[in-house]
Amino acid sequence: MEKKYTLMVTVAAGLESVVGQELKNMGYDVRVDNYRVFFEGTQADILRANIWLRTADCVKIVVGSFEAKSFEELFQGIKALPVEDYLNYDSEFPVAGRSRNSVLHSVPDVQSITKKAIVEKLQEAYHVRTRLPENGFFAQLEVMINKDQVMLTLDTTGPSLFKRGYRVEKGPAPLKENFAAALILLTNWKKDMPFVDPTCGSGTLPIEAALIGRNLAPGLTRSFDIEKMDWFDSELSDTIRDEAEDQADYDSELNIKGYDVDSRMVKIAQENAKHAGLSQDITFEHMDLADWYPEEESGVLVSNPPYGERMGELEAAEELYKTMGILYKPLKHWSKYILTSDLSFEKAYGQKATKKRKLYNGQLRVDYFQYWAKPTSKK
Repeated sequence: MEKKYTLMVTVAAGLESVVGQELKNMGYDVRVDNYRVFFEGTQADILRANIWLRTADCVKIVVGSFEAKSFEELFQGIKALPVEDYLNYDSEFPVAGRSRNSVLHSVPDVQSITKKAIVEKLQEAYHVRTRLPENGFFAQLEVMINKDQVMLTLDTTGPSLFKRGYRVEKGPAPLKENFAAALILLTNWKKDMPFVDPTCGSGTLPIEAALIGRNLAPGLTRSFDIEKMDWFDSELSDTIRDEAEDQADYDSELNIKGYDVDSRMVKIAQENAKHAGLSQDITFEHMDLADWYPEEESGVLVSNPPYGERMGELEAAEELYKTMGILYKPLKHWSKYILTSDLSFEKAYGQKATKKRKLYNGQLRVDYFQYWAKPTSKK
């Protein structure tokens, strides 16, 4: 029977349920926790999750967990884990560490004891007495202790999943690709509906919408750390990618538009879309927010306007929100979703949101203000 691994997907605060839903849609049973989602899967599932997850940070294998309140318990607990299933005697394995609300609170000590225990285990497993060379495949480990519960994980992803590889250039304060994808998945947008971003910057929201509309796996064109580990079945790399390629929808017509007041940003957005292979699917135009009016009766608008974090910019940002409110209020059959760190946004916009959701854009607390459309009358 094929080996199953306990897998932990790391997530930005506030997006746990979005990642959980993505995994459920892929057919997995999940357990959602703070900043992470757990599920069981085979090697094929590990690669599938890395290739398909739009809103997660990375996919890790849980090597094992146990309780430890002393360094001796930590050493013996780590040594008892099957690290030799994942590491060769020559693997390069840095150990990152974290500790919260635990007796063992010194992270450097926790890291060095974990490393020492793994070295000893590998020396015994591979009958090596000399120092381990660490010039083989790379394997990033992390030891986390929370309320004296220790967990050792192995990163299968490498650079975070938000690094899709299409972004040639970015503007000021860009949205991470996985965060942009989450903002879209939190809307009611479907691929047969118009999608508009009136403050598109470097184009991340429209590009992620096109990836969703085309059902293109966001990690299709990049590689992952697990593919360089020699215990991983290398044939899966082509198999899972071919399977993902077969699921792409190149036939549906998409109506996705992005506008920005800065013509330089529009050029960057066009370049990024071209790099993603989606330039035919998105129209980017240089336009002031105040000049846009929809040609369609209904659709979805998603905007990440400037937040006005610095003094002097706040007034300009609030003026922008006020303009948005005046322009968008008559659009009864359009759903509007606006992200900002300005908690008094509704006051400037002039209308209370149908719903708002607290999120974190990096370390910055932001709110996602949602104005739901009235249904269009059926003809």
